[in-house]
Amino acid sequence: MDEKEGISPDIRIRPLTMDDYEAVLKWSKDDIFCSANGWEMNRTPEELHIWWRMCVENIVEDFLRMGIECDGKLIGYADLAGIQDGSAELGIAIGESGLWGKGIGSRAAQALMDFAAEKLCITVFTAETNEANMRSRKMLEKIGFAEVGRVGREEYMGMDGLLIQYKLEK
Repeated sequence: MDEKEGISPDIRIRPLTMDDYEAVLKWSKDDIFCSANGWEMNRTPEELHIWWRMCVENIVEDFLRMGIECDGKLIGYADLAGIQDGSAELGIAIGESGLWGKGIGSRAAQALMDFAAEKLCITVFTAETNEANMRSRKMLEKIGFAEVGRVGREEYMGMDGLLIQYKLEK
């Protein structure tokens, strides 16, 4: 599953299901993943199950969360938030921290943007990340996002940092 060694994993975006809960439960026990993605630590399985059901049922009209599947296994999720007038904010979370830094996030982001352009007529994508999140910054730049601002602050991995805003028009 290592793109750097010449093996290109099959990445696809798909709807989430309640059958994905076991993978999500595993991610919730990974303190590095939780800290990097702003997940509450030490959630009970019951709390997580309720939250996951809300993600699967997706009752918010301007938000879409899709699963990221790698070689047939759920490994993360991809979001479109603030969907309005042909634009949306992109978010990617790879749940298995052992897969970080292998190019999977950029391929998943591109797959989600292709889906959004084709199915939702989205042509303007924005994104935001903490200045300390170098993997996210590199991913966004790799797929063509340009920095457009530095406004706000947020905690990332236990440290306060500046937020960087990005934009991509297709």
